[in-house]
This record gives sequence, structure tokens and C-alpha cells, in this order.
Amino acid sequence: MNEQMPVIPSVDGGHLRVRIDLAYDGGPFSGWAVQPGLPTVQGTVESGLELLLRRRVRLTVAGRTDAGVHARGQVTHIDLEPGEWFALSRGRDIDPALALKRRLQATVNRYLPPGAAARTAYASNPASPVVVRAVRLAPAGFDARFSALWRRYSYRIADRPDDQDPLRRSTVLWHSEELDEGLLNQGARPLLGLQDFRAFCKPRVGATTVRELQRFEFEREPDGVLRATIQADAFCHNMVRALIGGALRVGSGEEPPEWMGERLRSRQKDSRSVLAPAHPLVLEEVRYPDDAAELALRAELTRAKRDHIGDDA
Repeated sequence: MNEQMPVIPSVDGGHLRVRIDLAYDGGPFSGWAVQPGLPTVQGTVESGLELLLRRRVRLTVAGRTDAGVHARGQVTHIDLEPGEWFALSRGRDIDPALALKRRLQATVNRYLPPGAAARTAYASNPASPVVVRAVRLAPAGFDARFSALWRRYSYRIADRPDDQDPLRRSTVLWHSEELDEGLLNQGARPLLGLQDFRAFCKPRVGATTVRELQRFEFEREPDGVLRATIQADAFCHNMVRALIGGALRVGSGEEPPEWMGERLRSRQKDSRSVLAPAHPLVLEEVRYPDDAAELALRAELTRAKRDHIGDDA
């Protein structure tokens, strides 16, 4: 995970903050954060931006996903000089936001890991594992990381042989035993609220493991696949996969429903702390305040909190 702090434009610097929304298949990447010698989503997107801007850049991101984790609703931001922003249109009558969206997609495709982009049968059109969903100028006070109210993840599990579709095996966990939806939700319910999730996190030196878990629920979809929804103000390292891994032990009957709450209260990790596989985990959405004043206040309060406790949002 990358420990960078976001760039904060100076009051008189005249920078423009640009929000870039991304979706990606995490399979070909070693996570979001830049790692020397390894393909990462951040490294790929930043390389695309650097080709366009002809300078070094550093993105700030809402959620730093681990290796193999996907995203439909990842949010990032970058600060540009006004001249850089307007130059993106290259003198044509086109919105710089649209120009950046189109041009960044093209340059990102140039830096994908070997073999990561599939080619369709029609017109040799590259199917990229990284898609630039939207580009826009961000409102005053916006910070992709610190302004976020919550992050929401999904996790899908096929626990019945008839529902195990080989075409979806890269994004769905095939579980060998049928799981009890009622037991899964009984185990998950006591973890809701503001809690210390030390038993379900990989602690970092000087970082808090206190989080507000707002949703943790399981629902069987029409196709028979179980979908877990996990939403919190922020997540610490490995927290989502540890929560799913624990819930699977309860849903299979291996542990009683109260076991999850007992583990939470123990604040201890042990050999029974099993991480669920990464490949079904998807960052679905990041939510921000609608009001610009609330955006700035949220960022200020969250940044002060993280600076005080050394946290990793």
C-alpha cells in the first residue's frame, strides 16, 4: 500500500483539481499502489497521464485495493495547472474533460501489462482491463481520499454446484459447501457500528483499527449466487477479506453465529483468521457529500483524524 499524502494546492497556486473515475479488472495487477517492478493500476494510469502531461504525476485515490481486487467505482484526483487543463483540447472546440477522458484511455492502453488487453473479434478493438469512466473538474474542497463518506464493496459466492458458472469463475468464489444465508447474517450483524476491528485487520504501526461498519449483509441473488455487501467509512488493510473469511466459517456451520462477535471483542488475530480470496472482491462505489462546503469540512476533519492517529484510509 502506498503511504503518500494527497497534494493540497496552495491558496494562491491556481491549480485545478480534476476528478477521474475508474473501473478495472484487478486480475492482471499487483494491486492499486505503485510497486517497483510490478504491474499496478496506479502505475499504469500515472504512466498514461505522464505521457499526456510530459511530467511526473501522482494520483490520490479513494480506496487502495489489493492484488486481484477489482473496482467499478474507484475515484481519484489530480491537480493540474490551468494551462495544462485547457491544452488537453489541443486547440479544438472540445471540453477538456472529454478530451482527457478519451486521450487518457488511449495512453493507459499503451502501458497495460503484456497480454492484459483482450482483443474482440470485431475491428480488433482492445478490451482494456482499465476503463476511464468519467473526468470532471472537482468542486472546491474535494479530496478523493479524505472527502469520502463511505466505501462500498461487494463479494459474490457460488456455493451450489448448479450455480458455479465457469464463465464467471474469475469474479465469483466457488465454495465447496452450501452456506446458510441466515447464519451468515446472524454472524455479521453484531459487527455493525463503530468498533475496533483489530481482530479482522493487518495492523500498521501507529494506525488505528477503529472503523464504522455501516453495512455487512448477505443476500442470494436470482441466479442463486450469494452477494455480500460491505460498507464502511473506511477499511483497514485486509479488513473486508477477513470479514468475509470469518463469515464463511459461520455460514458453513463450522463456527456458531456468536463467534464473529467474540472475535471482534477479543481484538486478537490467530490461526483461525482466514482471508477470503481476493478475486471476487469489487469496490462498487465511493460516496461523497453533495454540498461543496461539506466536502471541504469532511476532508478537513478526516485529514486531522488520520494525521493524529497515523491511519490508512
